[in-house]
Amino acid sequence: MCVVGAGQMGIGIGLVAARVAKLNVQFIDSSPAQLEKGLSFLDKLLVKDVAKGRCTEDERSEVKSRITSAGSIGSMSHADFVVEAVSENPELKRAIFTQLSERLSEETILATNTSSISITKIASAAKRPDNVIGMHFMNPVPVMKLVEIIPGLQTSEQTLSTTLALAQKMGKTTTMSQDVPGFIANRLLMPYINEAVIALQEGIATKEDIDTTMKLGTNNPMGPLTLADFIGLDTCLAIMKVLHNELGDSKYRPAVLLQKYVDAGWLGVKSGKGIYDYSSKK
Repeated sequence: MCVVGAGQMGIGIGLVAARVAKLNVQFIDSSPAQLEKGLSFLDKLLVKDVAKGRCTEDERSEVKSRITSAGSIGSMSHADFVVEAVSENPELKRAIFTQLSERLSEETILATNTSSISITKIASAAKRPDNVIGMHFMNPVPVMKLVEIIPGLQTSEQTLSTTLALAQKMGKTTTMSQDVPGFIANRLLMPYINEAVIALQEGIATKEDIDTTMKLGTNNPMGPLTLADFIGLDTCLAIMKVLHNELGDSKYRPAVLLQKYVDAGWLGVKSGKGIYDYSSKK
């Protein structure tokens, strides 16, 4: 397997593939700094698992032996299955799928980890759109059991069955969604988070009271504003823009405050500040 994108999602996907499914995994990222950061994060996760008794030192070494990396699609090894896990940018994803099609065998399955963008549109950039499918993992990938599977208009039955089998091999439970903006999870989750930001924006309550109300009042493990910070406010904004642009309903209009946070570079946990401040925890 090859994973394009060595961010938190890509690293999580590759780790589960190498550890649970016992596949050889190659990470591809054009940024040497991101590749180094991602692989360092992967090693920290494995060290933590050893310390907590979830795996042995030998198992950690075995997993690491299955992992390689490269700085470009042109340098990637042969792969039967590729998962793209870059940012939610339709044109970037389409460009990557064009490059992958030119580099790899026509039999290679190309999956995208997009959380909201049309699979059909991404697939149209590939030479074999019937080999393209959506495989939406949840964050953090090693912990979350679910993978949404989204066939595009062109996706073949063979591509679908192979993808379902891989998800099962990775220890995941699958659900299947039609190729519509946001699929299942984000069609429901993102408007909820967006409405929580609007409540904060309008001064209905403090961020702490909004989160506490939803945690203790509706038995959610995490409040919507804290969850937004963990997902990444830039990711939340990008998904809301897809929902608003593609569905054309004003109820999906992104909160003005959400846009302001992103403009300020306050992206959540990953930047050290979002709706909450995490700088002291770094």
